[in-house]
Amino acid sequence: MNHELLMTYQQTLDYLYQQLPMFTRVGTSAFKKDLTNTLLLCEKLGNPQQQFKSVHVGGTNGKGSTSHMLAAVLQTAGYKTGLYTSPHLKDFRERIRINGKMITEQEVVDFVAAQQENLNKIEPSFFEMTVAMAFDYFARQKVDIAVIEVGLGGRLDSTNVIMPLLSVITNIGWDHMNLLGNTLQEIASEKAGIIKPKVPVVIGEYQAEVAEIFKEKARQEEVPIRFASEEWVLQKAEKPNVLSEYLEVLVQPKNSLGVDLNSLFELDLTGLYQLKNLKTVLSSLDELQKQSLNLTYDTVFTALKQVKTLTGLNGRWQILSTQPLIICDTGHNFEGIKEVLKNIAATPHQHLHFVIGMVNDKDSSKILSLLPPKATYYFCKPDIPRGLAAETLKVQAEKFNLQGTNFDTVKEALAAAKQNARPDDLIFVGGSTFVVAEVV
Repeated sequence: MNHELLMTYQQTLDYLYQQLPMFTRVGTSAFKKDLTNTLLLCEKLGNPQQQFKSVHVGGTNGKGSTSHMLAAVLQTAGYKTGLYTSPHLKDFRERIRINGKMITEQEVVDFVAAQQENLNKIEPSFFEMTVAMAFDYFARQKVDIAVIEVGLGGRLDSTNVIMPLLSVITNIGWDHMNLLGNTLQEIASEKAGIIKPKVPVVIGEYQAEVAEIFKEKARQEEVPIRFASEEWVLQKAEKPNVLSEYLEVLVQPKNSLGVDLNSLFELDLTGLYQLKNLKTVLSSLDELQKQSLNLTYDTVFTALKQVKTLTGLNGRWQILSTQPLIICDTGHNFEGIKEVLKNIAATPHQHLHFVIGMVNDKDSSKILSLLPPKATYYFCKPDIPRGLAAETLKVQAEKFNLQGTNFDTVKEALAAAKQNARPDDLIFVGGSTFVVAEVV
């Protein structure tokens, strides 16, 4: 790749980041509660979102892992599979993939150059533009099917202009309350906005306080609804080595996927929370099979063993080093951190060193209240405008008896943790997706 193209690509990214408000960098000012811009952009592009089949995946936690698992299975089954996810960890192009391969730099440059006039006229947000780019790319590359992850919420999210084969909502938790509502019911109503007429819906977790909202919306749209958590009994197979390459899962019961009683699956995504996501994936695949997609047990088994290789997924209970043991995870809201702490508890270690950074528009107190006071903390600021100052985080953490030192950067914090850790200690890096992005 020549230097000129790289420069052009870099300039294109700079334009996107600077001209178009980007939620992950600046926060709520970039969030547009409206589908107008996306619809306008798609119209200018000849409505590419209508030119391929799709699966729409929303929810508070697990939607990224679920999307990647579904894409892995679909591409293993021989379908040319698009995958749209957000945010990216290292490279903007992670957001848009076909059969695991990222969109090329040239495609990104060409799209922005070709759409310059429309971008200036419509003034979309970064996210609206990215969604339109993905749909245009998938249509031009003639994908058989695309898995589309919701960015934020559901009802008014830019991705909600598709008419998918299936809508999937993983769960409802506390996140982005300033945008989605202050009760779980309000948040659920926003997420339920991706339920559409004639499109079956799979809800990952049955949660008593919000289940009726989904059932009511499904009744209104006259569509079948199923709760994956009620359809599967999953059990982690006992393994002597907790840091195994695979999470072994016994799956019951039998259903039309040909999953026999006590079928054993091996997942290369080893966080214990993937058990919940796997239920969602299995019910979703069952639903897609009813729509004549050719998905066999062997395909599912093969795909789930190599999700990371097939789709490029990173940052989910990822082991960065074993000497000392360093693990990172992108879980960053109340429920996500709870799952992370379960994993930490299940990982043998003497002392926990916790490298933590957060963003400044999240309620940190809920998360800090969950963290173990016995750990040593390394407070740092992720390198984005929204990053919460390390000193501020340290002061907030002290209210919860969490002790540690603040550092200017994530890398300095991790270096200090490595220096202090003994061979049988655990270093965990997280608190924000953007902290993880700097270490993977």
